Amino acid sequence: MRILLIEDDKHAIAFITKGLREAGHNVIHAGCAPTAGQRAGAEHFDVIILDRMLPDNEDGLALLASLRAQKIDTPVLILSGLAEPASKVMGLRAGGDDYLAKPFAFSELLARVEGLARRGRLTA
Repeated sequence: MRILLIEDDKHAIAFITKGLREAGHNVIHAGCAPTAGQRAGAEHFDVIILDRMLPDNEDGLALLASLRAQKIDTPVLILSGLAEPASKVMGLRAGGDDYLAKPFAFSELLARVEGLARRGRLTA
């Protein structure tokens, strides 16, 4: 499975990438919204993992809205330190398919990513 990881925290990138690769997945990293938007529009991904808070005060939800406006319907798992219900609801209503609060267990992240990929194949 090809996964686009949109994250700017070095430790999170290393942790997520290592685990997903060990699980047999191909992880492509983008650390900022402009690069992520270009890659998501030009390449096929099975799942996108999107951090809400990106560098230069970029909001991952604005990027998500842009992707959805371009008719990019790749399943998106939003990762965020914003864990209160209102933030989760906002992320899901903005076009996210799932939402996982930080900190998280890698096993849960993997299960959610694999679930999104299954659902994506069923609707394709």
